[in-house]
Amino acid sequence: MNHTATLGVRLSRVGFWQAVFGLLLLGMGGVTVVRYMRGLGATTNLSDAFPWGLWIGFDVLCGVGLAAGAFTLTAVVHLFNLRRFEPIVRPAVLTAFLGYLLVIAGLLFDLGQPWRIWHALVFWNPRSVMFEVAWCVMLYTAVLALECLPVVFERFRLERPRRLFRLLTTPLVIVGVILSTLHQSSLGSLYLIVPLKLHPLWYTPLLPLLFFISAVGAGIGMVILESYLSQRAFGRHLEMELLEPLARVMVVVLGVYGLLRIQVLLRNGGIAELRHLGYEGSMFALELGLGTVLPVLLLAFARVRTSPKGLVTGAFLVVLGFVMNRLNVSVTGMEAAAGVRYVPSGMEILVSLGLVGLGFAAFSLAARYLPIFPEKRPRPGARGEDLLGPVED
Repeated sequence: MNHTATLGVRLSRVGFWQAVFGLLLLGMGGVTVVRYMRGLGATTNLSDAFPWGLWIGFDVLCGVGLAAGAFTLTAVVHLFNLRRFEPIVRPAVLTAFLGYLLVIAGLLFDLGQPWRIWHALVFWNPRSVMFEVAWCVMLYTAVLALECLPVVFERFRLERPRRLFRLLTTPLVIVGVILSTLHQSSLGSLYLIVPLKLHPLWYTPLLPLLFFISAVGAGIGMVILESYLSQRAFGRHLEMELLEPLARVMVVVLGVYGLLRIQVLLRNGGIAELRHLGYEGSMFALELGLGTVLPVLLLAFARVRTSPKGLVTGAFLVVLGFVMNRLNVSVTGMEAAAGVRYVPSGMEILVSLGLVGLGFAAFSLAARYLPIFPEKRPRPGARGEDLLGPVED
């Protein structure tokens, strides 16, 4: 077979999502060159009046929050000793680790002088919330890397370091829970310094608590979505016996979160903003309705929770509402005071989509070559394809 024919066969095996990923990667590479050669002004629609946009609101705030499933599940399994959830811990930890790496990558795009990102290590400012977030993110990323090591040890049959590492599991989980709690809430604390700029539909002194609770709920939702996507990609069955109890917990968490949001509106007078639905009011109603009220109403019924389609739909709505909340706090709620209507540029969107694509690709590679999932027989008739191509037996 000649070279042209071989190339044609390889191209014929490239699926739709693989082609999309390749295009995204090429586009992101081009934007990266422009970003570092010509600066933020040439690649974004940011300005002095509106310095934080999509790369903070989506890449950082959403990326950190959606990774909360890892510390939630590791605490459930290793601290509360609910071992039946152990089969879904490894995928959750891997998702979180990749998520934090992509958060750091997003920061390298957003920072005006990214080569100074290491300054937080030596120039201490313990009174700064951002300083605390930087340190917690760095330390928790290191914790997640360590929590992923047993998978590598198992893959290469390194029994001695794997047994030794078991002794560190509980201390690592405790440190991880502490660090996650600190910076999930501190991301909300970043916006406490702008009471006159953040719209009253979102500003409250309870922002740190609301950020933490919503991250726990969205983290559980992301675990359910990740299990569903893994089932579709790798021909696995959906572990309903594990995900349905998690959905019940998610309903309780979202219920508490929703009641707190309503109480805040009643206390600070923000409820008046909803009498005549303008731009901010409409975005708030969509966020709370789609991301909190609707999934709580759906998943409160056992018939919906125990249905794969209903469970995944509810989890998707939770994740969607979480993303809307973070974008509303970082973008929608800040636009009126800034006097601008921020719309991300095509380059900003391309970078964000590229980072998401890299996350899917990295998870796909790890799931193919590392023992991320427990050994189970695939579903009959499953295609067994991942983002990077068909899985070989």
